[in-house]
Amino acid sequence: MGNQALDYNDSIEIADGIYWVGFADENAGLHCNPYLIVDHGEAVLVDSGSRNDFSTVMLKIMRTGTNPHHITRLIYQHYDPDLCGNIPHMEAIIGGAKLKIISHRENNIFIEYYSTKSPKECIEEMGFTFTFSGGRTLRFIPTPYSHSPGSFVTYDTATKTLFSSDIFGSYDTNWSLYSQLTEPCGHCVPAVVCPKTNERCQMHGIVNFHERVMTSAKALHYALSRIEALDIALIAPQHGSILSTPAAQKAAIAQLKRLTSIGIDHFLEGKGL
Repeated sequence: MGNQALDYNDSIEIADGIYWVGFADENAGLHCNPYLIVDHGEAVLVDSGSRNDFSTVMLKIMRTGTNPHHITRLIYQHYDPDLCGNIPHMEAIIGGAKLKIISHRENNIFIEYYSTKSPKECIEEMGFTFTFSGGRTLRFIPTPYSHSPGSFVTYDTATKTLFSSDIFGSYDTNWSLYSQLTEPCGHCVPAVVCPKTNERCQMHGIVNFHERVMTSAKALHYALSRIEALDIALIAPQHGSILSTPAAQKAAIAQLKRLTSIGIDHFLEGKGL
């Protein structure tokens, strides 16, 4: 799907039964992308978002035709406030005894500080899978220290969609829901402004984000190796733009695999804060 006809004021179906329910702000550099998965009347929300975005996210959920009471799981791929800040509001609207929170054990320790109401399920105790009542299966793949100890990504086996959390994320004011990256972007030297389009380079935003947010090259490269082993149709990050084409996915992976100065190394080399 192209970006031209999209209405960011509404939910957007990005794959079968998967909806982007985020908040679009042209003036923001950090865009957060909650995703709703609906299967046979049951719904799961991935990285539900910040406190300030709650009303927008919940309105878009309802515009998909989903009754909030049909949401049975909230998945949090790490514990940052831009993912978890609206947990109390979500719990208040969703209600019901069926609602549970899914995350890694390392994350659930901190998620308890957002809410103690909902039971916490640890992915390592679930066999790293969750199955909807209709049979649709989500796989959880640990990506430790990219960027927190308990970080993981979520793979929907039905649509081959990867919810990649902060991996492939970006800090960039040149935002669109779907990435504009093409095959040549995998070979260029990312600059603030693309010499071919004269617009802000989306690859520069991705590279800069990973250099500053990820802990180390070793952690990122391990995560990328896990991701490359998957059969992926769509990569849906929690920040930045969706990588909907093989060319965009390959370009982003190629650029990130080249990075060696990341996190603490980036800082010690004088390139960081």
